Amino acid sequence: MRRYTGFVRLKASSYFIAGGESDDLIQEGLIGLYKAVRDFRSDKETSFRSFAELCITRQIITAIKAATRFKHQPLNAYVSFSQSPAGQDDGDCTLGDALPGPGVDDPAICVISTEELQSLVFTLGTGLSPLEADALRLYMEGNSYEEMAEGLGCDTKTIDNALQRVKRKVLQHQQSRQVLL
Repeated sequence: MRRYTGFVRLKASSYFIAGGESDDLIQEGLIGLYKAVRDFRSDKETSFRSFAELCITRQIITAIKAATRFKHQPLNAYVSFSQSPAGQDDGDCTLGDALPGPGVDDPAICVISTEELQSLVFTLGTGLSPLEADALRLYMEGNSYEEMAEGLGCDTKTIDNALQRVKRKVLQHQQSRQVLL
């Protein structure tokens, strides 16, 4: 590694990486050199120097291409919700406070939502067959169709049909109450 470090520096000096420094390219070149040392096979008809040059160059070019893709730009250019909108930490109002939240503070919406939920629970409690109720319970617990079929002692198609009937009953209930989805 020490013997070829100067060679890596020379190869890296002829490239440029957007948003990076020359040391970043040297580091990528050293990774390429490490891969060359690791993967070199003396039984092939090539010298180590030419193989190492190829590995170093490819590693540097791969790093440059990855930097120009802007794949991680959303992560690198995020806006923190815990800082003030102006980016100053001394402000009392954070960006999370400035953004509009859901309108659940309205008492009328809370009451209506509670009534709708109670109505749906009542309909599901009284309007479902035992198989449909069990299939829905197991589905809500995150079981697969195969696990539900095994637990209830029936076929997966029976489970699918039962869940489709539950879905139709929920949609009919919502339509009868004129609830918008």
